[in-house]
Amino acid sequence: MAVTGAELVGQALKRLGVDTFFYIMGAPMLQAEKACLDLGLRGIDVRHEQAAAMMAHAYARLRNVPGVCMACSGPGVLNLGTGLGNALVDCAPVVALGGSSPVKEYGIGAFQEFDQLAAMKPLTKWAERVYETRRIPEFIATAFRLATAGKPGPVYLDLPGDVLFASIDEADVVWPAPLGERPRPAADPVQIAKAIAMLEAAERPVVISGSGILWSDAPAAMTDWIEHTSMPFYTTPQGRGVVPEDHRCASPNARSAALREADLVLVLGTRLNYVFGHGKPPRFAKDTKLIRIDIDPGEIASTPQVTLGICADVRVALGQLLAAAGGLGGDRYAAWMQRLASIEAEKGPAAEAALATDQMPIHPLRLCKEVRDFLPRDAILCVDGQEILNYGRQTIPTHTPGHRLNSGPFGIMGVGLPFGLGAKAAKPDKMVLVLHGDGSFGLNGMELDTAVRHGLPVITVISLNGGWTADPKREKPGRELGYTRFDEMAKALGCHGEYVERPEDIRPALDRAAQAVAKGQPALVNVVTDWQARAQTVRFSASST
Repeated sequence: MAVTGAELVGQALKRLGVDTFFYIMGAPMLQAEKACLDLGLRGIDVRHEQAAAMMAHAYARLRNVPGVCMACSGPGVLNLGTGLGNALVDCAPVVALGGSSPVKEYGIGAFQEFDQLAAMKPLTKWAERVYETRRIPEFIATAFRLATAGKPGPVYLDLPGDVLFASIDEADVVWPAPLGERPRPAADPVQIAKAIAMLEAAERPVVISGSGILWSDAPAAMTDWIEHTSMPFYTTPQGRGVVPEDHRCASPNARSAALREADLVLVLGTRLNYVFGHGKPPRFAKDTKLIRIDIDPGEIASTPQVTLGICADVRVALGQLLAAAGGLGGDRYAAWMQRLASIEAEKGPAAEAALATDQMPIHPLRLCKEVRDFLPRDAILCVDGQEILNYGRQTIPTHTPGHRLNSGPFGIMGVGLPFGLGAKAAKPDKMVLVLHGDGSFGLNGMELDTAVRHGLPVITVISLNGGWTADPKREKPGRELGYTRFDEMAKALGCHGEYVERPEDIRPALDRAAQAVAKGQPALVNVVTDWQARAQTVRFSASST
């Protein structure tokens, strides 16, 4: 019986358990997309290919499986690039499938002919082209394995038109073996013993973690570790929620002091990049000892100040540490915890008072407070922008693993709404709220149409400060964008829309948005905020304080 390459794409994805993909229709991928739909996969067609890659990224984070996106040849594939580059820096497993011009017409000026493979290689951890129709399922399975192997990341598979259109006998198809479980390397027991000895000798230890905890399915293991040892913990923005942020060992307002005064830092599944001052002074003390556990030996090798590097799956390694940590329980670090608790008690009330401001125009902190108080504990929060991103980072906690998404270490803008839609597709039973700056919203704002067409009822809240970033003197070139009535735009696209100018009106507007979402209608709340409010940001140098 004959089968086409396009049909093999659908069959291969179905066998791998894929149930959703994000795309924009176009040749030569049309028949492959139709084959997926005919097999029962959900296809969510978007308004820009970068949004397809971003939605796949969010879907991957919420489901802990590779997210899938597709694009037509030439500019369609190139448009995936921004989202794939972000997934690469953010270490998210995205599988991108791109159509391309026919192999038989290479070099003679085929329609949209362009070296897509060369363009995708720096944006992914692996990129390859299929030249034989019979091997399409084999290459797709390889793409899935590589996306999740070791440190996760995006991969790209190029599918020329003549390879997709060719018809072959089913008996000639190369069907790969099932993927099986991800490899989970254990730590060297000698290194585990050394780590325990270092922790027993420490007086002021701190745990810092990142999204590696999520990819390793390790939130429960990390919670067990924190519960047993009573060590204070801090996470990257992308790794928040692995332990509820109102846990007794969380002291968010004491973060700077905790890192600066720690005599030992246990680094779990995260890079020591600018977020943590590269693990160097003055963010950390000069003599701080670092224990780093990561599945990627290259990550450990990239940090010369690491005292002990352990190459292992973080969930397995935490289990090994906990099994050997009998002497680390109880009140061993009680004095240290009391020190951080006193800082929290001193700073907490002032921080809360700042959130309650009634000033006009609305301060972004007040907007964040209203969002914080409105959200259920298990809500998914996506934050995107400049000032609002930083205010949101400082004020809105996350209590559920994986339920916090933002621009990540690439500092990309425009991910908010696509992330929200990908998250809603992954977990339709959870409230999804996107907290957007007005500038960043403009990059992918038409995805509101995608939300309406595909029944993805998210709440989008915009901090409308009239332009890019704060500018107390209004001197920055290109800053001004005006006060766009995004709420009217949302209504025109079929969403519920609200416009808010007074702080006391924020919560009622959010409540009405929730009512619309409960009926299946996406909602947007457009909140006018103070254009002079400037959030404190993370510096991009090792001299951060």
